[in-house]
Amino acid sequence: MNHTARVLCCTVLSVLIVGFLFPLSLHAKSKASVKSSITREENPRGSKNRLIIPYAFSTESMGFTAGVGGGMKGYGQDQLLVAGTVLGSVEGAAVGVIGMWDYKMPWVNRLFVSALGSLGYYPNQRAYTFPFYPVDTTRPGSNDSDSEDYIETPGDDNWFEFKLEYVLPMGSAKSSSMMDYRLKGGMLTSEPSGGETWNPLESGVTILLLKQYNRYQSYEPEGLGEVDGTIHPFQFGLYYDNTDFPLNPSSGSSQFLAYTQDFAWLESEETWSFIEFEASKYFSLGESDWAKQRVIALNFWTGDSPSWEEHLDENGNIDVTNRPPYFDGATLGGFYRMRGFENHRFNDKSVIYTTAEYRYTPHWNPIGEISWLRWLHMDWWQFVGFVEGGRVANEYDFSELFSDWKVDAGVGLRAYMAGAVIRLDIAASEEGAAAWVMFGQPF
Repeated sequence: MNHTARVLCCTVLSVLIVGFLFPLSLHAKSKASVKSSITREENPRGSKNRLIIPYAFSTESMGFTAGVGGGMKGYGQDQLLVAGTVLGSVEGAAVGVIGMWDYKMPWVNRLFVSALGSLGYYPNQRAYTFPFYPVDTTRPGSNDSDSEDYIETPGDDNWFEFKLEYVLPMGSAKSSSMMDYRLKGGMLTSEPSGGETWNPLESGVTILLLKQYNRYQSYEPEGLGEVDGTIHPFQFGLYYDNTDFPLNPSSGSSQFLAYTQDFAWLESEETWSFIEFEASKYFSLGESDWAKQRVIALNFWTGDSPSWEEHLDENGNIDVTNRPPYFDGATLGGFYRMRGFENHRFNDKSVIYTTAEYRYTPHWNPIGEISWLRWLHMDWWQFVGFVEGGRVANEYDFSELFSDWKVDAGVGLRAYMAGAVIRLDIAASEEGAAAWVMFGQPF
């Protein structure tokens, strides 16, 4: 193997290890998903995977960080995944995560349960928000706000979510709640579950979602003691996936409609709601001499918080109430949307967002050809170029939402390993550049 190939292999391995384990400690975008059993032609008898790996990395906010994580999939049930990680940093971060995804209830064949939780202390928590702001000033986190207008202190970030998904007996899931995919080199060789015609009664998989999630955050600004907040919302959603292979679509489309409501129960202090709609479309450009797959992927997302209220207090400040927290609802920036900006950089009452990606999967797979690395089950890697645009606004008005957009562009390196897509995305915007490691395609 030449020097260039060795460098590429080391880069991808670093992304795989950190991407497979560390993202479990982050509260990621979570919606319904198609339940499936996957058989690789390279290992037709083996549907079980286990992975335990120590890892280390360094970031500006956490400093040098080390941890260990692991997971196992296919034990007990083909689609069941159990994973977790613990990590600590020289700056004082300490995080522990444990999760279970897609456990099929034995007495209800179409009902799947997932649960995921994390306890964490972070030395540099950043929030682009403030509970009130003076009249005739720009609210922190709004579309026109300054990139330096944020709170950053040490604090806790603990969260837990519980999710129920019911696969409706229609379309491709009419006879079974589980899709059965067969792959060769990570590419689909069996019948696709959707993609040809848009008809939920005949094609694709439709899922009802009920999710209850909880999050507690605290900040420790100097001289002000501890500032904290808690949410306990419910989300009700309907997801229709009409793609050929949901883990890495090359054709078809998907749509997601959801309503989120926090009833101000337990420690949650405010009632708020959020309505959102997301749609994705995929176009296959087929193979080429150098590529086994070429795909154009498009995504659109919009939402609004109808409960949002603003009041003028006796001190001349605008007080915003009944609103989602800055990290929920109409927010842009971070792992999934507007990747050239800080996490949750923009947040407001309403939002609109769109992106286009070109995904190029070469035939060449140097890591998959190394005998002592075959335990990674890496079937392909993928090069991606993308552009994004969108904005948040104080009301759901098209003339405002479609003006003065924030934009960014970037590149990605992704890999299909042990039944999951791992990605490293790097994007640049007017506010600088950012790199994000996560598992799963962004859409």
